[in-house]
Amino acid sequence: MIQLRRLITILYIFSKYRLDDFVPVAYLPWYLRLAFYLAPWRLNPLPKRIPKEKRLRLALVALGPIFIKLGQLLSTRKDLLSEPLAVELAKLQDKVPPFSEKVAIKIIESSLDDNVERLFKDFDATPLASASIAQVHTATLHDDSDVVVKVIRPNIQRTIYKDIKLMMVAAKLMQKYAQDGERLKPVEVIEDYEHTIYGELDLMAEAANASQLKRNFNDSELLYVPEVHWDYCRKNVMVMERIYGTPIGDIKQLEERGTNMKVLAERGVEIFFRQVFRDSFFHADMHPGNIFVAHNNPETPQYIAIDCGIVGTLSETDQDYLARNLLAFFNQDYHEVARLHVESGWVGSGTKVNEFEAAIRSVCEPIFEKPLAEISFGQLLLRLFQTARRFNMEVQPQLVLLQKTLLNIEGLGRQLYPQLDLWNTAKPYLEQWMNNRVGPAAIWKELKRQAPAWIAHAPKMPEQIRTTLINLEKYPEQQANLQAEIQSLKSEVIKQADRKKHRAVGIIVSALGLVGLHTPYLWSFDASISLIVLGIAWMLVRG
Repeated sequence: MIQLRRLITILYIFSKYRLDDFVPVAYLPWYLRLAFYLAPWRLNPLPKRIPKEKRLRLALVALGPIFIKLGQLLSTRKDLLSEPLAVELAKLQDKVPPFSEKVAIKIIESSLDDNVERLFKDFDATPLASASIAQVHTATLHDDSDVVVKVIRPNIQRTIYKDIKLMMVAAKLMQKYAQDGERLKPVEVIEDYEHTIYGELDLMAEAANASQLKRNFNDSELLYVPEVHWDYCRKNVMVMERIYGTPIGDIKQLEERGTNMKVLAERGVEIFFRQVFRDSFFHADMHPGNIFVAHNNPETPQYIAIDCGIVGTLSETDQDYLARNLLAFFNQDYHEVARLHVESGWVGSGTKVNEFEAAIRSVCEPIFEKPLAEISFGQLLLRLFQTARRFNMEVQPQLVLLQKTLLNIEGLGRQLYPQLDLWNTAKPYLEQWMNNRVGPAAIWKELKRQAPAWIAHAPKMPEQIRTTLINLEKYPEQQANLQAEIQSLKSEVIKQADRKKHRAVGIIVSALGLVGLHTPYLWSFDASISLIVLGIAWMLVRG
């Protein structure tokens, strides 16, 4: 029922803002074009004075936080959008309508168990910024520290719950009925996104993420993360240091301050790869509303990151495969890319490396004819994904956040410095990381790390080896016993199934007899009694 009401709401908003304007009707089959022309939303007049780009933004705001976040993601990909649409969607980053000031104060006071006058030396009830999940107020602590107070929107969990349920229904239908449903793993993707979005509702978790990210870049010239004031943090309220910088999307102001845009774009790429490969802990919501540039040192600009509600991590195995794949792409080593995909299980079992290599080459070679600075890595990934469909390439849910963040970084970098060469910026870092990972120094470091455990277990090794050899001698006998038990269980299952079938026959025959007793015109009284007796006898005899 919840999903149905939410679906009706979505269709109503689609109709209200006439979003059918964005559907490429001319490319649809004739029967779908006819359906669109006869659709009920066409009875709603098309707003003439409101551009369709603004209507889309208003519709996303009306639909709530999950759809707003979709708009935020799209806004970072100006290379994929028209200029008016990109500008309009960019307003979703920090210009979402705020909620009541009184409600915000009530949440703060309830969470911190005190009134704002005693909690803060000064508190501005007018929001500094308002986003999809929370809004921010400025304040001053009693020690004169400038801070911001982040407050979760009231009742937002209910809205998110409805949207997630609806998305899950759509994902299950897609997985069951769509041609590529199993391969795309939509249910796992939505489950992963559900975990992420609910994580954003816990500001204690966000504060912990911010502290970890700050520790990773402590005293770094690349990235600054504001300090968290833990005494003022609760699940739906967080207080942290107020930062002063230029929004990353304000290109005009950055240029007026003399910012070296080339260095700024390259540092953004370096920060991303350091987070992914050095720390395995990366900020996964790097849209322009969450990134600022410090005012000092415009020639070597420093990033400032806020809103650490969404972070991603990778296992060592995923790190290794990802680095090797990226380096293979940079070196145009298609055989290595194909081999890594097959070895990691990212493509269907039985895929031949040489066939997959040929498919990758057919996609990449025309693209690599261009200068590297003109190649969109995001576009290349999309083309490869389309090509790999016939090899049953599966979506890797653990890499979804990483892929999204990489697309954000590339879009942002090209916005700052259109000539950004993502490939040459990233390649030296990846090569250095791989050398550190598999070089002599890395092997020696790992040996030193493992040595204490080996020494501790050394006295037990002879007995463990002896026990293992004894178990190996018994292995054939154990396997034979296991096979016998499995065969016995299979036989018992078959017998149980037969008994259930016989009982069902007996019940049906008895039921027919009972129906005959109450409905004499079907068959005689004697025949009915006979059917009942026969059914009971059948159940008793057949078990």
